[in-house]
Amino acid sequence: MKKVSITYKIPEAGIDLLKGKYDIWVNPKDKLLTKEELKEIVKESDALITMLADPIDSEVLEAGKDRLKIVANYAVGYNNIDIQKAKELGIYVTNTPDVLTETTADLAWALMLAVARRIVESDAFTREGKFDGWKPELFLGTDVYGKTLGIIGFGSIGQAVARRAIGFNMKVYYYQRHRLSSEEEKALNATYLPLDELLKVSDYVSLHVPLTDETYHMLDKEKLSLLKKSAFVINTARGPVIDEQVLYEKLKNKEIAGAALDVYENEPQLTPGLKDLDNVVVTPHIGSASHETRSRMAQMVAKDIIQALEGETPEHLIWR
Repeated sequence: MKKVSITYKIPEAGIDLLKGKYDIWVNPKDKLLTKEELKEIVKESDALITMLADPIDSEVLEAGKDRLKIVANYAVGYNNIDIQKAKELGIYVTNTPDVLTETTADLAWALMLAVARRIVESDAFTREGKFDGWKPELFLGTDVYGKTLGIIGFGSIGQAVARRAIGFNMKVYYYQRHRLSSEEEKALNATYLPLDELLKVSDYVSLHVPLTDETYHMLDKEKLSLLKKSAFVINTARGPVIDEQVLYEKLKNKEIAGAALDVYENEPQLTPGLKDLDNVVVTPHIGSASHETRSRMAQMVAKDIIQALEGETPEHLIWR
């Protein structure tokens, strides 16, 4: 019987599709596997379901070349996998595109509202028994309605964020390598701006780019210095697209009003001092964390594995 190994437990909706068809092994530990453990596991696996934090590099893939048919990444991103090496070895690599678009857009908005209206601070204040009545200047925040939103990366998630901004009567600017048609821009009520201009005029900047050599530290010291002191940064994309140390310093010095982050440059570690700032909201990479979406993701990786192991081309193949 062919063997499917899962590096971290996923929702049962996916595992149920594989039961009875294959020998299934699920990492029993509540922690990620080490690179050496991965190298041993791939030697005896026909299919591997991986997490975004699993380092599926050339060494791991080489270790599995005699048996491994597919690596199904339980994520949209796949910068943890050496795609070129997998292609050379004829190992399929798949991901879970589109399924988490709306869920991640929801979180981006939740973070935007939370940091603007100081929700986390005021929640802690109330839980600690400090609330003793309404006061005119208690936890004054910043409006979102009617403000300017700059979206960096205007793929499916960036566009989903823009659609939500229509209900908030926001002026929406976007930046990406390829400009949309005028019809598409009109439908999304969005206007293209070069990156520097977008950063200068936006009250809120939301990041939705993949992590590539081009986007690494896309917001560095020079770019972050273009932001207004009243601006907020929201990142639900990938941590390293922002120079987190520089961001921390600017937040600490009140050169930027606030930030809401779901991803981090050296995840799961945060830049020292970041979590202690009152003008920062931090969440543990939960962009796709709804019951519905995570279950659909589990089903997607399972179906791709079934297709690959039954001699078909998996639907969500990254390389062709």
